Amino acid sequence: MKVWVYHTPEQVPTGELPDCAVVVDVLRATTTMAVALAAGATGVQVFADLDELMRVSHAWPEAQRLRVGERGGKVVSGFDLGNSPLDCTPERVKGRRLFMSTTNGTRALTQVQHAPQVLTCALVNRQAVVELLRQQQPERVWVVASGWEGAFSLEDTVCAGALLAGLGSQATTGNDEAVSALALYQQWHNDLLPLLQRASHGQRLLGLGQAADLQFCAQVDCLTTVPRQSEPGILKAVT
Repeated sequence: MKVWVYHTPEQVPTGELPDCAVVVDVLRATTTMAVALAAGATGVQVFADLDELMRVSHAWPEAQRLRVGERGGKVVSGFDLGNSPLDCTPERVKGRRLFMSTTNGTRALTQVQHAPQVLTCALVNRQAVVELLRQQQPERVWVVASGWEGAFSLEDTVCAGALLAGLGSQATTGNDEAVSALALYQQWHNDLLPLLQRASHGQRLLGLGQAADLQFCAQVDCLTTVPRQSEPGILKAVT
């Protein structure tokens, strides 16, 4: 496997696709997706546009859907949930599809949705993604960090590095960003919560009173569920 890391969706090359794209948004979309699917959600359908989300989700029975909307770290008015993994309890999400739009993570998924395989990864399910990649051995892998509004983010890059560290000798780095992601993880792997707290989006979430979300998102390898795209924009669980 050869692995390229892109710090933001805007850096993703145009006119080509990898064998597998892995989208990362540790704070918090890809963490929330993994938690929701592990808790029994039937799927997660992502949207860049809130109006489109409302239009599509309207066709679903209310008892079978949850509208998940986040902008700037806050719940979108009129939506059922924001973007907190702690809200995705089995009692809340089991048997329901999440219709989801977030500031950064859903944009990243849209950017690579036509790749032959699309997975999402967070720190919480890092090892599960590693094991799936080891089984499948895709030749070209892009790890697409969501960043924050087009800018580099520490938390997504350290997760990309954690993924590379888990793959070990089975993967080679395809660009300097991959080398730097691995170095960041090697430097901080024993202090991930302090790193997330230092990150600009971590600071933003702390200011919104969401310290518990940071603590949860900093956990490593606590879930065995991998969200995988079943059709463009729709993710289902691989366990």
